[in-house]
Amino acid sequence: MHKLYIGNLGESVTAEDLGKTFDDHKIPYSGQFLMKTGYAFVDCPDDHWAMKAIETFSGKVELQGKRIEVEHSVPKKQRTRKLQIRNIPPHLQWEVLDGLLAQCGTVENCEQVNTDSETAVVNVTYASREHARHADEVPLKILAHNNFVGRLIGKEGRNLKKVEQDTDTKITISPLQDLTLYNPERTITLKGSIEACCLAEVEVMKKIREAYENDIAAMNQQTHLIPGLNLGALGLFPSSSNMPPPPPGNAVSGAPYGCFGAPEQETVHVYIPAQAVGAIIGKKGQHIKQLSRFAGASIKIAPAESPDSKMRMVIVTGPPEAQFKAQGRIYGKLKEENFFGPKEEVKLETHIKMAAAAAGRVIGKGGKTVNELQNLTAAEVVVPREQTPDENDQVIVKINGHFYASQLAQRKIRDILTQVKQPQKGGTGSCPQPQGFTEMGSPTQGLSQDHQPRRK
Repeated sequence: MHKLYIGNLGESVTAEDLGKTFDDHKIPYSGQFLMKTGYAFVDCPDDHWAMKAIETFSGKVELQGKRIEVEHSVPKKQRTRKLQIRNIPPHLQWEVLDGLLAQCGTVENCEQVNTDSETAVVNVTYASREHARHADEVPLKILAHNNFVGRLIGKEGRNLKKVEQDTDTKITISPLQDLTLYNPERTITLKGSIEACCLAEVEVMKKIREAYENDIAAMNQQTHLIPGLNLGALGLFPSSSNMPPPPPGNAVSGAPYGCFGAPEQETVHVYIPAQAVGAIIGKKGQHIKQLSRFAGASIKIAPAESPDSKMRMVIVTGPPEAQFKAQGRIYGKLKEENFFGPKEEVKLETHIKMAAAAAGRVIGKGGKTVNELQNLTAAEVVVPREQTPDENDQVIVKINGHFYASQLAQRKIRDILTQVKQPQKGGTGSCPQPQGFTEMGSPTQGLSQDHQPRRK
Protein backbone atom coordinates (compact mmCIF):
# COMPACT_ATOMS: atom_id res chain seq x y z
CA MET A 1 0.00 0.00 0.00
CA HIS A 2 1.83 3.08 -1.29
CA LYS A 3 -0.85 5.80 -1.48
CA LEU A 4 -1.01 8.23 1.43
CA TYR A 5 -3.85 10.30 2.83
CA ILE A 6 -2.74 13.71 4.16
CA GLY A 7 -5.29 15.35 6.45
CA ASN A 8 -5.83 18.40 8.70
CA LEU A 9 -4.70 20.80 5.98
CA GLY A 10 -5.50 24.48 5.95
CA GLU A 11 -7.63 25.77 3.09
CA SER A 12 -4.72 27.75 1.65
CA VAL A 13 -2.26 24.83 1.55
CA THR A 14 -1.16 24.07 -2.02
CA ALA A 15 0.48 21.11 -3.74
CA GLU A 16 3.69 23.14 -3.87
CA ASP A 17 3.60 23.54 -0.06
CA LEU A 18 3.25 19.78 0.41
CA GLY A 19 5.99 19.06 -2.13
CA LYS A 20 8.39 21.38 -0.33
CA THR A 21 7.53 19.75 3.04
CA PHE A 22 8.29 16.27 1.65
CA ASP A 23 11.51 17.52 0.03
CA ASP A 24 12.64 19.26 3.24
CA HIS A 25 12.33 15.96 5.14
CA LYS A 26 13.85 13.96 2.25
CA ILE A 27 10.73 11.81 1.76
CA PRO A 28 10.35 10.82 -1.95
CA TYR A 29 6.94 10.77 -3.63
CA SER A 30 5.58 9.79 -7.04
CA GLY A 31 3.47 11.91 -9.34
CA GLN A 32 1.42 14.91 -8.25
CA PHE A 33 -0.44 15.74 -5.03
CA LEU A 34 -4.21 15.32 -5.49
CA MET A 35 -5.59 18.28 -3.57
CA LYS A 36 -9.02 18.33 -1.87
CA THR A 37 -10.52 20.77 0.63
CA GLY A 38 -8.73 20.08 3.89
CA TYR A 39 -6.90 16.95 2.69
CA ALA A 40 -4.81 15.49 -0.14
CA PHE A 41 -3.47 12.23 -1.61
CA VAL A 42 -0.04 11.29 -2.90
CA ASP A 43 1.82 8.12 -3.95
CA CYS A 44 5.10 6.92 -2.44
CA PRO A 45 7.65 4.74 -4.30
CA ASP A 46 7.10 1.77 -1.96
CA ASP A 47 5.65 0.75 1.39
CA HIS A 48 8.89 1.50 3.24
CA TRP A 49 8.76 5.17 2.26
CA ALA A 50 5.03 5.33 2.93
CA MET A 51 5.63 4.19 6.53
CA LYS A 52 8.56 6.57 6.81
CA ALA A 53 6.31 9.46 5.78
CA ILE A 54 3.68 8.46 8.36
CA GLU A 55 6.26 8.27 11.13
CA THR A 56 7.89 11.55 10.10
CA PHE A 57 4.86 13.75 9.52
CA SER A 58 1.77 12.51 11.33
CA GLY A 59 1.01 14.79 14.27
CA LYS A 60 4.62 16.04 14.32
CA VAL A 61 4.96 18.55 11.47
CA GLU A 62 3.07 21.82 11.24
CA LEU A 63 1.98 23.34 7.96
CA GLN A 64 0.56 26.85 8.16
CA GLY A 65 -0.17 26.49 11.87
CA LYS A 66 -1.82 23.03 11.79
CA ARG A 67 -0.26 19.64 12.53
CA ILE A 68 -0.82 17.47 9.49
CA GLU A 69 -2.04 13.88 9.76
CA VAL A 70 -0.63 11.25 7.40
CA GLU A 71 -1.84 7.66 7.05
CA HIS A 72 -2.36 4.97 4.44
CA SER A 73 -5.12 5.69 1.96
CA VAL A 74 -7.71 2.90 1.98
CA PRO A 75 -9.76 2.06 -1.17
CA LYS A 76 -13.40 3.14 -0.92
CA LYS A 77 -14.73 -0.41 -0.80
CA GLN A 78 -12.59 -1.17 2.25
CA ARG A 79 -12.43 2.29 3.74
CA THR A 80 -14.92 1.61 6.52
CA ARG A 81 -13.68 -1.94 7.15
CA LYS A 82 -9.92 -1.43 7.33
CA LEU A 83 -8.05 0.27 10.15
CA GLN A 84 -4.46 0.94 11.00
CA ILE A 85 -3.41 0.74 14.63
CA ARG A 86 -0.13 2.35 15.61
CA ASN A 87 1.94 2.76 18.79
CA ILE A 88 1.35 -0.81 19.98
CA PRO A 89 3.69 -1.46 22.95
CA PRO A 90 6.45 -3.95 22.10
CA HIS A 91 5.69 -6.05 25.20
CA LEU A 92 2.04 -6.59 24.20
CA GLN A 93 1.48 -10.24 23.32
CA TRP A 94 -0.25 -10.92 20.00
CA GLU A 95 -2.78 -13.19 21.69
CA VAL A 96 -3.85 -10.25 23.86
CA LEU A 97 -4.04 -7.93 20.85
CA ASP A 98 -6.15 -10.47 18.96
CA GLY A 99 -8.52 -10.67 21.90
CA LEU A 100 -8.88 -6.88 22.08
CA LEU A 101 -9.55 -6.62 18.35
CA ALA A 102 -12.08 -9.46 18.47
CA GLN A 103 -14.13 -7.58 21.08
CA CYS A 104 -15.25 -5.21 18.33
CA GLY A 105 -16.19 -7.86 15.76
CA THR A 106 -14.93 -10.48 13.32
CA VAL A 107 -11.38 -9.84 12.08
CA GLU A 108 -10.76 -11.00 8.49
CA ASN A 109 -7.10 -10.09 8.36
CA CYS A 110 -4.42 -8.62 10.65
CA GLU A 111 -0.93 -7.96 9.30
CA GLN A 112 2.06 -6.31 10.90
CA VAL A 113 3.72 -3.45 9.05
CA ASN A 114 7.51 -3.22 9.23
CA THR A 115 8.72 0.10 10.63
CA ASP A 116 11.88 1.61 12.11
CA SER A 117 10.14 2.51 15.37
CA GLU A 118 10.10 0.43 18.55
CA THR A 119 6.30 0.31 18.68
CA ALA A 120 4.34 -1.98 16.38
CA VAL A 121 1.91 -1.06 13.60
CA VAL A 122 -0.79 -3.36 12.24
CA ASN A 123 -3.37 -3.14 9.47
CA VAL A 124 -6.69 -4.70 10.50
CA THR A 125 -9.56 -5.61 8.17
CA TYR A 126 -12.95 -6.30 9.78
CA ALA A 127 -15.77 -8.35 8.28
CA SER A 128 -18.21 -5.43 8.32
CA ARG A 129 -18.21 -1.66 8.39
CA GLU A 130 -20.08 -1.66 11.70
CA HIS A 131 -17.37 -3.71 13.40
CA ALA A 132 -14.66 -1.39 12.12
CA ARG A 133 -16.61 1.65 13.30
CA HIS A 134 -16.79 0.22 16.82
CA ALA A 135 -13.06 -0.48 16.78
CA ASP A 136 -12.36 3.10 15.70
CA GLU A 137 -14.24 4.44 18.73
CA VAL A 138 -11.85 3.76 21.58
CA PRO A 139 -13.50 3.97 25.03
CA LEU A 140 -11.70 5.89 27.75
CA LYS A 141 -12.51 5.06 31.38
CA ILE A 142 -12.07 7.42 34.34
CA LEU A 143 -12.54 6.45 38.00
CA ALA A 144 -14.05 9.17 40.20
CA HIS A 145 -15.21 9.21 43.81
CA ASN A 146 -18.99 9.02 44.01
CA ASN A 147 -19.19 12.33 45.91
CA PHE A 148 -18.06 14.22 42.80
CA VAL A 149 -20.23 12.49 40.21
CA GLY A 150 -23.44 14.36 41.00
CA ARG A 151 -21.81 17.70 40.30
CA LEU A 152 -20.24 16.35 37.12
CA ILE A 153 -23.69 15.31 35.91
CA GLY A 154 -25.30 18.57 36.99
CA LYS A 155 -28.96 19.43 37.47
CA GLU A 156 -31.07 17.36 35.06
CA GLY A 157 -27.82 16.14 33.48
CA ARG A 158 -27.00 19.53 31.98
CA ASN A 159 -23.26 19.54 32.73
CA LEU A 160 -22.74 16.10 31.22
CA LYS A 161 -24.85 16.87 28.15
CA LYS A 162 -22.82 20.01 27.48
CA VAL A 163 -19.53 18.08 27.64
CA GLU A 164 -20.95 15.50 25.22
CA GLN A 165 -22.10 18.19 22.79
CA ASP A 166 -18.89 20.21 22.98
CA THR A 167 -16.62 17.18 22.44
CA ASP A 168 -18.79 14.96 20.23
CA THR A 169 -18.59 12.03 22.66
CA LYS A 170 -20.99 9.70 24.45
CA ILE A 171 -20.48 9.60 28.24
CA THR A 172 -21.94 6.96 30.57
CA ILE A 173 -21.50 6.48 34.32
CA SER A 174 -21.64 3.18 36.21
CA PRO A 175 -24.74 2.73 38.41
CA LEU A 176 -24.84 3.44 42.13
CA GLN A 177 -25.52 -0.20 42.95
CA ASP A 178 -21.98 -1.06 41.83
CA LEU A 179 -20.58 0.85 44.81
CA THR A 180 -19.35 -1.16 47.77
CA LEU A 181 -17.96 -0.36 51.19
CA TYR A 182 -14.44 -0.81 49.81
CA ASN A 183 -15.00 0.80 46.42
CA PRO A 184 -16.58 4.26 46.59
CA GLU A 185 -15.61 5.05 42.99
CA ARG A 186 -17.75 5.08 39.86
CA THR A 187 -16.55 4.47 36.32
CA ILE A 188 -17.02 7.27 33.79
CA THR A 189 -16.78 5.90 30.23
CA LEU A 190 -16.06 8.24 27.31
CA LYS A 191 -16.76 6.94 23.81
CA GLY A 192 -15.78 8.61 20.58
CA SER A 193 -12.73 9.22 18.46
CA ILE A 194 -9.38 9.41 20.21
CA GLU A 195 -9.24 13.17 19.72
CA ALA A 196 -12.80 13.63 21.02
CA CYS A 197 -12.13 11.46 24.08
CA CYS A 198 -9.04 13.50 24.90
CA LEU A 199 -11.06 16.72 24.81
CA ALA A 200 -13.81 15.17 26.94
CA GLU A 201 -11.27 13.91 29.47
CA VAL A 202 -9.99 17.45 30.00
CA GLU A 203 -13.51 18.78 30.65
CA VAL A 204 -14.51 15.89 32.92
CA MET A 205 -11.35 16.15 35.03
CA LYS A 206 -11.79 19.91 35.29
CA LYS A 207 -15.25 19.50 36.83
CA ILE A 208 -14.08 16.72 39.16
CA ARG A 209 -11.18 18.88 40.31
CA GLU A 210 -13.53 21.81 40.98
CA ALA A 211 -15.82 19.59 43.07
CA TYR A 212 -12.83 18.20 45.01
CA GLU A 213 -11.42 21.64 45.77
CA ASN A 214 -14.82 22.95 46.87
CA ASP A 215 -15.25 20.01 49.26
CA ILE A 216 -11.77 20.44 50.71
CA ALA A 217 -12.43 24.15 51.26
CA ALA A 218 -15.72 23.37 53.01
CA MET A 219 -14.06 20.72 55.19
CA ASN A 220 -11.26 23.09 56.15
CA GLN A 221 -13.83 25.62 57.33
CA GLN A 222 -15.62 23.02 59.44
CA THR A 223 -12.60 21.25 60.91
CA HIS A 224 -12.81 23.19 64.18
CA LEU A 225 -16.43 22.10 64.57
CA ILE A 226 -15.75 18.36 64.44
CA PRO A 227 -12.39 17.68 66.06
CA GLY A 228 -11.48 14.04 66.37
CA LEU A 229 -13.52 13.07 63.31
CA ASN A 230 -11.40 12.02 60.34
CA LEU A 231 -13.66 12.42 57.30
CA GLY A 232 -10.88 11.10 55.07
CA ALA A 233 -10.73 7.88 57.08
CA LEU A 234 -14.48 7.56 56.83
CA GLY A 235 -14.21 7.50 53.06
CA LEU A 236 -16.64 10.36 52.53
CA PHE A 237 -13.90 12.29 50.74
CA PRO A 238 -10.60 11.19 49.17
CA SER A 239 -7.69 11.69 51.52
CA SER A 240 -5.86 14.97 51.23
CA SER A 241 -2.40 15.72 52.56
CA ASN A 242 -3.21 19.43 52.68
CA MET A 243 -6.07 19.06 55.16
CA PRO A 244 -5.06 21.00 58.30
CA PRO A 245 -4.86 19.17 61.63
CA PRO A 246 -7.50 19.90 64.28
CA PRO A 247 -6.83 23.08 66.24
CA PRO A 248 -4.78 22.60 69.42
CA GLY A 249 -6.55 22.27 72.72
CA ASN A 250 -9.43 20.11 71.59
CA ALA A 251 -8.68 17.51 74.25
CA VAL A 252 -9.61 19.95 77.01
CA SER A 253 -12.70 21.90 77.90
CA GLY A 254 -14.99 22.90 75.08
CA ALA A 255 -14.42 19.81 72.93
CA PRO A 256 -17.77 18.89 71.37
CA TYR A 257 -16.96 15.16 71.47
CA GLY A 258 -16.19 14.93 75.16
CA CYS A 259 -14.04 16.42 77.87
CA PHE A 260 -10.91 14.51 76.87
CA GLY A 261 -11.27 14.57 73.07
CA ALA A 262 -12.80 11.09 72.82
CA PRO A 263 -15.30 10.71 69.96
CA GLU A 264 -18.88 11.06 71.06
CA GLN A 265 -21.00 7.92 71.06
CA GLU A 266 -23.77 8.19 68.48
CA THR A 267 -26.92 6.10 68.22
CA VAL A 268 -28.48 5.44 64.82
CA HIS A 269 -31.53 3.31 64.07
CA VAL A 270 -31.22 1.44 60.75
CA TYR A 271 -34.36 -0.23 59.35
CA ILE A 272 -33.85 -3.47 57.44
CA PRO A 273 -36.31 -5.95 55.86
CA ALA A 274 -37.71 -8.25 58.57
CA GLN A 275 -36.70 -11.35 56.60
CA ALA A 276 -33.06 -10.15 56.64
CA VAL A 277 -32.73 -10.30 60.43
CA GLY A 278 -31.44 -13.88 60.37
CA ALA A 279 -28.69 -12.99 57.90
CA ILE A 280 -27.53 -10.08 60.03
CA ILE A 281 -27.52 -12.15 63.24
CA GLY A 282 -25.94 -15.25 61.66
CA LYS A 283 -25.78 -18.79 63.00
CA LYS A 284 -25.83 -18.67 66.81
CA GLY A 285 -25.30 -14.92 66.60
CA GLN A 286 -21.82 -15.25 65.13
CA HIS A 287 -22.23 -12.70 62.31
CA ILE A 288 -23.55 -9.87 64.47
CA LYS A 289 -20.80 -10.53 67.05
CA GLN A 290 -18.10 -10.41 64.39
CA LEU A 291 -19.63 -7.28 62.91
CA SER A 292 -19.70 -5.61 66.32
CA ARG A 293 -16.03 -6.43 66.92
CA PHE A 294 -15.01 -5.31 63.43
CA ALA A 295 -16.78 -1.96 63.70
CA GLY A 296 -16.17 -1.28 67.37
CA ALA A 297 -19.86 -0.60 67.84
CA SER A 298 -22.78 -2.00 69.79
CA ILE A 299 -25.29 -3.58 67.39
CA LYS A 300 -28.68 -4.79 68.60
CA ILE A 301 -31.85 -5.94 66.83
CA ALA A 302 -34.98 -4.41 68.35
CA PRO A 303 -38.06 -6.61 68.85
CA ALA A 304 -40.67 -6.51 66.11
CA GLU A 305 -43.38 -3.91 66.68
CA SER A 306 -46.01 -6.42 65.55
CA PRO A 307 -46.06 -10.02 64.22
CA ASP A 308 -46.58 -8.81 60.65
CA SER A 309 -43.96 -6.02 60.69
CA LYS A 310 -42.13 -5.81 57.37
CA MET A 311 -39.19 -3.84 58.77
CA ARG A 312 -37.00 -4.33 61.84
CA MET A 313 -34.88 -1.76 63.62
CA VAL A 314 -31.13 -2.28 64.11
CA ILE A 315 -29.71 -0.08 66.88
CA VAL A 316 -26.10 0.91 66.18
CA THR A 317 -24.21 2.73 68.94
CA GLY A 318 -20.64 3.92 68.54
CA PRO A 319 -18.42 6.80 67.38
CA PRO A 320 -18.56 8.10 63.79
CA GLU A 321 -16.01 5.71 62.28
CA ALA A 322 -17.71 2.76 63.97
CA GLN A 323 -21.04 3.90 62.52
CA PHE A 324 -19.51 4.00 59.05
CA LYS A 325 -18.08 0.47 59.33
CA ALA A 326 -21.16 -1.10 60.92
CA GLN A 327 -23.72 0.45 58.61
CA GLY A 328 -21.55 -0.26 55.57
CA ARG A 329 -21.40 -3.95 56.44
CA ILE A 330 -25.17 -4.05 56.96
CA TYR A 331 -25.79 -2.54 53.52
CA GLY A 332 -23.27 -4.93 51.98
CA LYS A 333 -24.77 -7.98 53.69
CA LEU A 334 -28.24 -7.20 52.36
CA LYS A 335 -26.87 -6.95 48.84
CA GLU A 336 -24.75 -10.07 49.25
CA GLU A 337 -27.72 -12.11 50.49
CA ASN A 338 -29.89 -10.93 47.55
CA PHE A 339 -32.46 -9.07 49.60
CA PHE A 340 -32.19 -6.52 46.79
CA GLY A 341 -32.12 -7.41 43.10
CA PRO A 342 -28.89 -7.38 41.04
CA LYS A 343 -29.86 -4.07 39.42
CA GLU A 344 -31.69 -2.71 42.44
CA GLU A 345 -30.00 -0.10 44.58
CA VAL A 346 -29.79 -0.83 48.32
CA LYS A 347 -31.60 2.02 50.05
CA LEU A 348 -32.36 1.94 53.75
CA GLU A 349 -34.06 4.28 56.17
CA THR A 350 -32.13 5.46 59.20
CA HIS A 351 -33.31 7.56 62.15
CA ILE A 352 -31.32 9.97 64.30
CA LYS A 353 -32.76 11.38 67.52
CA MET A 354 -32.14 14.99 68.44
CA ALA A 355 -33.31 17.53 70.97
CA ALA A 356 -36.65 18.99 69.93
CA ALA A 357 -35.12 22.45 70.18
CA ALA A 358 -32.51 21.52 67.55
CA ALA A 359 -35.01 20.45 64.90
CA GLY A 360 -35.35 24.00 63.68
CA ARG A 361 -31.65 24.15 62.80
CA VAL A 362 -31.91 20.99 60.71
CA ILE A 363 -34.98 22.26 58.88
CA GLY A 364 -33.80 25.84 58.45
CA LYS A 365 -35.89 28.86 57.65
CA GLY A 366 -38.60 27.85 55.24
CA GLY A 367 -37.00 24.40 54.93
CA LYS A 368 -33.82 25.86 53.36
CA THR A 369 -31.31 23.78 55.35
CA VAL A 370 -33.05 20.44 54.88
CA ASN A 371 -33.40 21.14 51.14
CA GLU A 372 -29.67 21.91 50.91
CA LEU A 373 -28.91 18.68 52.76
CA GLN A 374 -30.89 16.68 50.23
CA ASN A 375 -29.28 18.41 47.25
CA LEU A 376 -25.76 17.94 48.63
CA THR A 377 -26.05 14.33 49.78
CA ALA A 378 -28.59 12.83 47.34
CA ALA A 379 -30.39 11.38 50.38
CA GLU A 380 -33.98 12.04 51.40
CA VAL A 381 -33.95 13.93 54.71
CA VAL A 382 -37.25 14.46 56.54
CA VAL A 383 -38.19 15.85 59.93
CA PRO A 384 -41.70 14.39 60.27
CA ARG A 385 -44.46 16.87 60.98
CA GLU A 386 -46.48 16.96 64.18
CA GLN A 387 -43.98 14.93 66.18
CA THR A 388 -44.51 14.62 69.90
CA PRO A 389 -41.16 14.74 71.70
CA ASP A 390 -40.38 11.64 73.77
CA GLU A 391 -39.71 11.51 77.50
CA ASN A 392 -36.21 12.92 76.87
CA ASP A 393 -37.63 15.82 74.85
CA GLN A 394 -36.24 14.37 71.63
CA VAL A 395 -37.62 14.03 68.09
CA ILE A 396 -36.33 12.06 65.08
CA VAL A 397 -34.98 12.96 61.67
CA LYS A 398 -35.36 10.34 58.94
CA ILE A 399 -32.70 9.69 56.29
CA ASN A 400 -33.40 7.49 53.29
CA GLY A 401 -30.83 6.64 50.62
CA HIS A 402 -27.96 4.46 49.47
CA PHE A 403 -25.02 3.97 51.83
CA TYR A 404 -22.78 6.88 50.86
CA ALA A 405 -25.68 9.32 50.60
CA SER A 406 -26.92 8.26 54.04
CA GLN A 407 -23.47 8.54 55.61
CA LEU A 408 -22.85 12.01 54.23
CA ALA A 409 -26.30 13.15 55.41
CA GLN A 410 -25.66 11.74 58.90
CA ARG A 411 -22.35 13.58 59.15
CA LYS A 412 -23.84 16.88 57.98
CA ILE A 413 -26.69 16.59 60.48
CA ARG A 414 -24.20 15.81 63.26
CA ASP A 415 -22.31 18.95 62.25
CA ILE A 416 -25.45 21.00 62.79
CA LEU A 417 -26.14 19.36 66.15
CA THR A 418 -22.54 20.00 67.21
CA GLN A 419 -22.98 23.70 66.49
CA VAL A 420 -26.12 23.73 68.60
CA LYS A 421 -24.17 22.19 71.49
CA GLN A 422 -21.34 24.75 71.42
CA PRO A 423 -20.91 26.30 74.91
CA GLN A 424 -21.99 29.85 75.44
CA LYS A 425 -19.29 32.48 75.91
CA GLY A 426 -17.95 32.66 79.42
CA GLY A 427 -18.34 28.92 80.13
CA THR A 428 -16.63 27.33 83.09
CA GLY A 429 -14.49 24.87 81.15
CA SER A 430 -16.51 21.78 82.06
CA CYS A 431 -17.98 19.46 79.44
CA PRO A 432 -20.37 21.50 77.27
CA GLN A 433 -24.06 20.84 77.68
CA PRO A 434 -26.74 21.50 75.04
CA GLN A 435 -27.52 25.20 75.20
CA GLY A 436 -30.19 25.57 72.56
CA PHE A 437 -29.73 28.48 70.18
CA THR A 438 -27.75 31.38 71.54
CA GLU A 439 -28.67 34.10 69.05
CA MET A 440 -32.01 33.05 67.61
CA GLY A 441 -34.54 33.93 70.30
CA SER A 442 -37.05 31.11 70.34
CA PRO A 443 -35.50 27.63 69.68
CA THR A 444 -38.05 27.03 66.94
CA GLN A 445 -37.67 30.41 65.28
CA GLY A 446 -37.55 30.05 61.52
CA LEU A 447 -39.47 26.72 61.37
CA SER A 448 -42.36 26.40 59.02
CA GLN A 449 -45.62 25.49 60.70
CA ASP A 450 -45.47 22.01 59.17
CA HIS A 451 -42.14 21.14 60.75
CA GLN A 452 -42.40 22.64 64.25
CA PRO A 453 -42.14 20.06 67.05
CA ARG A 454 -45.32 19.93 69.07
CA ARG A 455 -45.59 19.36 72.77
CA LYS A 456 -48.49 17.90 74.70
